Amino acid sequence: MEEKITASAIANRKGKDKIVMVTATDEPTGRLVDQAGVDVVLVGDSLAMAVLGRPNTLSVTMEEMLHHIRAVAQGVRRALVVGDMPFGSFQVSVAEAVRNACRLVGEGGAEGVKLEGPRVAEIKAIVAA
Repeated sequence: MEEKITASAIANRKGKDKIVMVTATDEPTGRLVDQAGVDVVLVGDSLAMAVLGRPNTLSVTMEEMLHHIRAVAQGVRRALVVGDMPFGSFQVSVAEAVRNACRLVGEGGAEGVKLEGPRVAEIKAIVAA
């Protein structure tokens, strides 16, 4: 088995070579894309539309994200698993952002989190946690 990919390993590749990131929302897909050799598996909030049939990403909940991240993480051995922070999970306060990021890692099995927008304070606090 190849060595586990870490966030540091991805950062060290910046400007040197390309990374491959694919979205997965369940264990079989996570396992297959991992076996195919991708570097990062993203469990994105787009699962609201792609899996749950919703018109947009705004209504996906932390519980739904946790469910899907946990499933994907079960199938991935090598790639870095990144969980998307859903709308409302990081906008309320810095403390709430840290708490929810910790949930995605601790309860979900994510090895990194993704959030959108100019959220410098939240990102710094999450990295420090």
